[in-house]
Amino acid sequence: MKKPEANIDKEFLSAIALGSNLGDSLSILESAIETLAQTPLITLVSKSSWHRTKAIGPPQPDYWNGCVVVRVKLTPTSLLEHLLKIETKFGRVRIERWGPRTLDLDLLLYDNLILETPILQIPHPRMWERAFVLLPLAEIAPDWIDPVSQCTIAQLVEKLEIVT
Repeated sequence: MKKPEANIDKEFLSAIALGSNLGDSLSILESAIETLAQTPLITLVSKSSWHRTKAIGPPQPDYWNGCVVVRVKLTPTSLLEHLLKIETKFGRVRIERWGPRTLDLDLLLYDNLILETPILQIPHPRMWERAFVLLPLAEIAPDWIDPVSQCTIAQLVEKLEIVT
């Protein structure tokens, strides 16, 4: 893989969601975290436990989901590009929206940045409505303040309408 582009000398905290429902999902997810942790300019800070969740979208197997917090010396775009390369390394093929996948890596938060470009929106645009993102993120970053709502991740979890 090409070395990611550095972002000056400052480090930024970033939250990344991971999901998989094809192949040996738990092994793929653990290997993806290992790949992230071995990447220059990325330092793993913490990881959540794995949560089994129902899939959104077309009929497909349940997902395993979790989150990590990392410190990065990358621009948000460089980080996104690197996440997409890791997905490809683990066999991700984009056929249909919300379809099954070997690996899904979503950039959720990048420090307190609010960003909207044609290829990247930070915070992740659907993060607030997804228990499979917020519950694992709350395990490892309950006090992180979402820059849009100004709520902590723990407060966002409290606002979730969890369907059982």
